Amino acid sequence: MYSITIMCIIIITLSMIMMMLASTISKKSILDREKSSPFECGFDPKSSSRLPFSLHFFLITIIFLIFDVEIALMLPIILILNYTNLMMWSITSIIFIMILLVGLYHEWNQGMLNWSN
Repeated sequence: MYSITIMCIIIITLSMIMMMLASTISKKSILDREKSSPFECGFDPKSSSRLPFSLHFFLITIIFLIFDVEIALMLPIILILNYTNLMMWSITSIIFIMILLVGLYHEWNQGMLNWSN
């Protein structure tokens, strides 16, 4: 028990030393305005380097991530069929798929799936 505690203390100490060392080595000592500005082929930028953020693209990305996680959650449903009760598996799968379909209907009803906007 004591050896595990000692090892944890040593690991935490070493990681703290490494983080402090990396922090002190990586600090910039000179803040230069030219180095901080965006670089555009050696010339000053003609316009702002910060483009406006597309909220529609962000929403499409979030919907894609949600569907991606849903697929990752649905794959084990098929694999677990051999190990569980068929009735409980059916009820759980139907409830899960119904929740996904209600979410899809809500996104469709709110106009989130309109790609042309």
